[in-house]
Amino acid sequence: MRIYFIRHGQTPSNVEGALDTAFPGAALSGLGEAQAAALPAAFETLGLRGVYVSPLLRTRQTAAPLAAALGLEAQVLPGLAEIPAGELEMLSDDGSLRRYVDCVRAWMHGELGRAMPGGPDGHTFVDRFDAAIASIAARHADDDAVAVVSHGAAIRCYAALRTDLTEERRAGLMIMNTGGAVVDGRPGAWRLTHWQTEPFGGAALEDRSAEDVTGGVAPVD
Repeated sequence: MRIYFIRHGQTPSNVEGALDTAFPGAALSGLGEAQAAALPAAFETLGLRGVYVSPLLRTRQTAAPLAAALGLEAQVLPGLAEIPAGELEMLSDDGSLRRYVDCVRAWMHGELGRAMPGGPDGHTFVDRFDAAIASIAARHADDDAVAVVSHGAAIRCYAALRTDLTEERRAGLMIMNTGGAVVDGRPGAWRLTHWQTEPFGGAALEDRSAEDVTGGVAPVD
């Protein structure tokens, strides 16, 4: 099967650079709404058979125009939520952002025993995201395509750990709001066939001034 992973649209927390990972999370900004509104045209010819979202408000709002255009109901799966920031939640200072990014990057390189400050370790994240993706795969045939609207750090980490990405490519993964990734296969054998840094709706929807840490763009070195 094919999964189109889509990062949610822009939120005010993205603009502020805040680690907003808890439920319900921020709503979409005006640009985020425009990014979401562009998704139906970007995906109209791809034959999507399902739309899945995390419980956070921003993914549900992002998916709504696409699901409506397809005549589908977006299915909420808790396992698709963002990597929790723990004690760093809603902080935006450089030190807190560095601690979050360093932990996520460690997980991406296999150090799953490391825990987010005041939060879960990598095994906890991977187990629940694996379970969500397995649940989606169980509902669809091998030739089905679906959209999964999730979050920047979660998509990057899952792609690094569960697809055929090389070690070298993992470090450079970046996703703007409503960018994402395309993977083919089944659980345990995913192949990354496309990485979409820019919004699926096109370059006119980019806002490089608001790129935030969960999309992988914030400087950490």
